[in-house]
Amino acid sequence: MHWIAFFFWLALSIVFYAFVGYGILLYLLVIIKRAVYPAKENEPVFFEPAVTLVIPCFNEADILEAKIANCKLLDYPTNKLTIVFIIDGSTDGSHIILSHWPEITVLYQQGRAGKTAAENRAMKFVQTEYVIFSDANTMLNTGAVKNIVKHFANNKVGCISGEKKIISGKADSASGTGEGIYWKYESLLKRLDSELNSAVGAAGELVAFRVSLYQDLPEDTLLDDFAQSMQMAAAGYKIIYEPQAFAVETASINVAEELKRKVRICAGGWQAINRLYGKLRFQKTPLLFFQYLSHRVLRWTVAPFLLIAIFILNIPLIVAGQQFYSYLMAAQIVFYVAAITGFILKNKKLTFKPVFVPYYFCMMNYAVLAGLKKYVSGNQKVTWDKAKRKETSLN
Repeated sequence: MHWIAFFFWLALSIVFYAFVGYGILLYLLVIIKRAVYPAKENEPVFFEPAVTLVIPCFNEADILEAKIANCKLLDYPTNKLTIVFIIDGSTDGSHIILSHWPEITVLYQQGRAGKTAAENRAMKFVQTEYVIFSDANTMLNTGAVKNIVKHFANNKVGCISGEKKIISGKADSASGTGEGIYWKYESLLKRLDSELNSAVGAAGELVAFRVSLYQDLPEDTLLDDFAQSMQMAAAGYKIIYEPQAFAVETASINVAEELKRKVRICAGGWQAINRLYGKLRFQKTPLLFFQYLSHRVLRWTVAPFLLIAIFILNIPLIVAGQQFYSYLMAAQIVFYVAAITGFILKNKKLTFKPVFVPYYFCMMNYAVLAGLKKYVSGNQKVTWDKAKRKETSLN
């Protein structure tokens, strides 16, 4: 019975650490760093190099005018900002809409090979030292470009990730609530990771790269933004997280659409971990390796299996007559009942949002398992079937 208790507590500790404990430890490490290395007074950084903004699109005609209007509002010298839309394979008349703005570069070829292939191709046309990628369905704040590129004044910085913000109403369904809460917590972790050492990956909604470090990725890459940023970090360059540059989008229209997106991301997570194996080494970048293992690997690999193990191992410990384990089982049952309740109410718009948190947590961990199946079977398409999102104004 002792070995069962040992593995029960080991599994519980790892799960707690992956989702909560790392955040606490990260916060404490940042506090220590601030005490040992007090931050100097922030002096305004003026660095406005020429930069290219690349927007990969596929059949995004319904959002193009709003995206262009958003680009026109960016607070950056127009003679230093080149805007490129790449619409390979689009069949919805996107090229006709974009033709109304001759100052915008439009790249188009027949056939669709996926976002990674489009980005690899777009980079052949980039003439500036720095490039920013942004999704068509996300709107940027006016200072996004200026706040991002200033970090390139530091030659040790290879990538800058902007913040992703999800529009969430007072009364929202499970998809909007869960996604919004998840990204708020993720944003906090990214901010702390960046302050401690380096962010662990970047999100494609808004990400910038030093062009000299950019390497074409295999066209079957599922998480191009994460893979590109992490190979730069593995080479010793920093990934900076800049919350003053953000991309805003609405939540998935329902849980089914959000689950489809999560499964793809998790399949990409398994792929990325496999491809980074041997490239990201403890001997070369020990702190980054620790962050990567704590923030990404544990969640994307073992956490769902350990949640199942915790529930199963709890049973013989109760049978052995240890009352404390009965309380732990009761807590698990309450949590999963709450998740089932969230599943039943998933499409209802409620003002009491915490009811959806257990359900979204379980859905995320299910997506890891489903993503593993997709990755192993090779059934995850590289082309992106975009998730349908709520029709809320992003301006």
